[in-house]
Amino acid sequence: MKNFSNKYIYIYSTVLVLVVATVLALVAVGLKPFQQKNIKAEQMQQLLSSAGIKVERNVAEENYNKYIVAEYTVNSSGEIVDEYSDGKQTKGNDRPFEVNVKAQYKEFKAGKTESVKLPVYVCKKDNGELTYIVPVRGAGLWGDVWGNVALKSDLNTVEGVVFDHESETPGLGSKITDDPSFAQSFVNKTIFDGDEFTSVKVIKRVGTDNPHAVDALSGATLTSNGVSAMIEDCLKFYLPYFKTLKK
Repeated sequence: MKNFSNKYIYIYSTVLVLVVATVLALVAVGLKPFQQKNIKAEQMQQLLSSAGIKVERNVAEENYNKYIVAEYTVNSSGEIVDEYSDGKQTKGNDRPFEVNVKAQYKEFKAGKTESVKLPVYVCKKDNGELTYIVPVRGAGLWGDVWGNVALKSDLNTVEGVVFDHESETPGLGSKITDDPSFAQSFVNKTIFDGDEFTSVKVIKRVGTDNPHAVDALSGATLTSNGVSAMIEDCLKFYLPYFKTLKK
């Protein structure tokens, strides 16, 4: 058996580590475009799902381009800052779909509303009805929770919702994503009582009769509270925009 010096072993190990690291870095760089494409497709799939349009991820972009007729960003005064429609930028410089919603909501909740702008997606269904989809983001028990709320053309009635989470408890808080009945319970709830904004609250044992509330998840009070606060806080940002549409 050939004996190798410690120096040889050290150099060999260092070179091997460098080679492996380089290969892994190249693989990561090569896979990044595919990862970004998958993330984009998932976002489009979730936006459509909130409006009741269920599609597979591999055809999400095709259906997104069919049903989402306009993307806007609006500011805290309800003014449209950017618009993307018919496959091109028609106002402003930023495509609404690419806005960093997490960063924008962070600024909004910190009270720095002057420069905040958030997306609105206008979905036109096969029957010609318009649905307005807005992203929401907040905090659950262990991390961020987020999703989309779709409102019917009256800007009051919930068409549907989609929620996702970072690290909620499996079998409990994770049900905001895993349990279809939770999302379904929001359908046809209303965010206004007359002219007063009420949001849709998530309340323990509220039952089905309350038009502005859904039942909280059993055993997941803090996650339920987080979802409730998220919807209310985020929808408040869009109230000035909704007001302009109702004129």
